[in-house]
Amino acid sequence: MKRIFFLLAMTAATAVQAQLKVNGTLTGAEGRKLYFLSEDGKYTDSTVLAAGGKFAFAPPGKPAPEAMYALFLEGVGLPSLMVSDQPEVTIDLEAKDFPVAKSLKSGQQTRWMQDYHKVMRPLQQEVQALNAEAQQIGQEETAKQEAFRQKAAAFDAKLQSEGKNFIKAHPKAMASLFLLFGDMQKRLSKHEFANLFNGLDQSVRSTPFGKSVAMTIAQETTGNSKPVAAPDFSQADPQGKMISLSSFRGKYVLIDFWASWCGPCRMENPNVVAAYNRFKDKNFTIFGVSLDEDKSRWLQAIKQDKLTWPQVSDLKGWGNEAAAMYGVRGIPQNFLLDPEGNIIAANLRGEALERKLEEILK
Repeated sequence: MKRIFFLLAMTAATAVQAQLKVNGTLTGAEGRKLYFLSEDGKYTDSTVLAAGGKFAFAPPGKPAPEAMYALFLEGVGLPSLMVSDQPEVTIDLEAKDFPVAKSLKSGQQTRWMQDYHKVMRPLQQEVQALNAEAQQIGQEETAKQEAFRQKAAAFDAKLQSEGKNFIKAHPKAMASLFLLFGDMQKRLSKHEFANLFNGLDQSVRSTPFGKSVAMTIAQETTGNSKPVAAPDFSQADPQGKMISLSSFRGKYVLIDFWASWCGPCRMENPNVVAAYNRFKDKNFTIFGVSLDEDKSRWLQAIKQDKLTWPQVSDLKGWGNEAAAMYGVRGIPQNFLLDPEGNIIAANLRGEALERKLEEILK
């Protein structure tokens, strides 16, 4: 009897640690590219969706049960996230509702990820609408600016409330850790962030991702946090010339990850252009890194959006080596560096970018 129990236990353990297989359909996106990548950036695959939208991915090796993966649809900046707590995921999606699934067969962690998407997708759509509205307000329209600030503050309070409710209701979900570290961190005080993290189950806090967050909290609490040096990299500009991040040392630099096919990126570009034009003569520049594969579309977007700062790409899409190096899981994404090459802020969008630049470039 003990031998039978042991064999059953071994079989269960093997099932959890088996090679991950992700199958499904994505309709309404024929001819568009679907990317599949690991959260740590070490694995990337892609396929062009045909009629019917069938896809299948199987990364090599046996991932840990808490390993996270993402599906990215060309033209959509938000990923559909999953966790490898079960070795097989079957997911059916429609482009118009991406990243929310139409049907899903998976482990509990991936189902919780879908709960996260269902809560956050409407809020992310509101963000896009607010960004579009902000672009229509002139610099001299002070009344409209004040009304917009109040609307933005109300939205921020709403996002905080719904985010906190989700985290508290899902203490065992990797989705809660992802939400806390990604969408919520910049909106919470250090004390509140630490309390929410400590309220998560030990099974989540003890994962490599959880340990990394715990270390960040410990450094901030003790006051021993050290500046994080931005990893150097080099990629080719549109003329094929290699440009390295370190060549901008001595200036404040915004590393801006984007792509021509990313709708949210193109909506955010006018804000980035405005910030660049305002501060480019104050020891500030931008270093654009595109996650494009089609060079002609990349160049066309640079021209259309009037992106006059240095631009580079290795034309590997979601396999972009700099994006993997910086752990970019969604775009647009950016990192602000000081003249010594240290990261001092991240994910600055809309008015937040100009406010930060006003603060440091007095």
